[in-house]
Amino acid sequence: MKVPTSLRITALAVAGSLALTGCISSGDSGGGGGDDDTISIGISLPLTGDYSEPGKGVQQGYEAWAAWMNENGGLLGKEVELTILDDQSSADRVAADYEKLINSDGVDLIFGPFSTRLVVPAAQVAQDYGFLFVEPAGAAPEVFTQGFDNLFYAAPAVADDHYDYLADHIEAMPPAQRPKTAAYAAMDDPFAMGTAYGLKARLEEMGVKTVVDEVYPPNTTDFSSIAAKVADSNADIMVGGTQYQDAVNLILALQQLDYQPAMAAFSTAPTNPEFPEAIGDKTEGILSPTGYTPDATYPSNKEFVEFYTAEYGDPPGEDQANAWTTGQVVAAAVEAVDCADPDPECQQQLIDWLHENEVETVVGPLTWDSEGRPQGAHMIQQYVDGKIRIVLPEDQAEAEFIAVKPPW
Repeated sequence: MKVPTSLRITALAVAGSLALTGCISSGDSGGGGGDDDTISIGISLPLTGDYSEPGKGVQQGYEAWAAWMNENGGLLGKEVELTILDDQSSADRVAADYEKLINSDGVDLIFGPFSTRLVVPAAQVAQDYGFLFVEPAGAAPEVFTQGFDNLFYAAPAVADDHYDYLADHIEAMPPAQRPKTAAYAAMDDPFAMGTAYGLKARLEEMGVKTVVDEVYPPNTTDFSSIAAKVADSNADIMVGGTQYQDAVNLILALQQLDYQPAMAAFSTAPTNPEFPEAIGDKTEGILSPTGYTPDATYPSNKEFVEFYTAEYGDPPGEDQANAWTTGQVVAAAVEAVDCADPDPECQQQLIDWLHENEVETVVGPLTWDSEGRPQGAHMIQQYVDGKIRIVLPEDQAEAEFIAVKPPW
């Protein structure tokens, strides 16, 4: 992984966790609390533990955004400084991290972590201190029912709605061509379960019978028993409420049993560049929701893709894009109200402005309801001819939808 050249990453031992401080200058590498020439932003991410794979993607997106900002005049004319702590995928640690960032490090602003399990406790700390809390990866229903009025999800749609376009497409099929049975396997994680069960609810409304419904712990590595149940059911559609490694392990187990569903959909994992190799390059027809494509024509996306690709060598994925979007959303509010500091009045002005305005981002224009839900929709992507392509909705499609998945 290539770290942006305009960032210097310094490893710090902080409260037993790994702190990565991106200092966008050649001056002192202090860990927080910006001076008159800097705006300090505090972040906690799962750089180790169950959510480390996507957590590192979010880290890349944040660091790229900060580097780009500093190469283009900074924020309010000041350099952006990131302090990134490793919460080790722990809800207790992420709360402690944001307490430290706000109280001890004295950061001016905060960005959210990855995963609903970590977003909720982090958002509570932010709410307690009156901080704006924009986050890139907490899309499960429970995020928006806690009474947070400071939270904004920086993506097009919440978890329950990720598969809406796929459900619409299946519903529009002639009844004889629709799947008749469905198998679900979901990580015990609010986001993962939200994506799978959002589609489950729609399919059951159409009369698609649920024949397997399994929930597994986040640290599960042996999927043989779940795969056996799915294979024995011979379900027409397989839906995985997954992150990355669990999806890979589940698919490999299903392949070994020669289970061949007509449709297979997995949240998050298929967007990872390492996914094809991990499952033996047998990706054709696999579906996944996405809120982002590098080919999107939104005005700021081209410069994002060009900058990120120059720094890292590969185009950005959804995790990186949502992190960059988080920066865009906060920056829009900061520039609009002309403040970026921990003062409660400033933070409230930022919150109020986002409740009332639309922000142009690399994932499209975003607006939010009073609980922070974005008012958009996710696209559906599918591996077609070996490449992951947008297939739904049809007016944004890059390739034709494959109705029956080839064998994997």
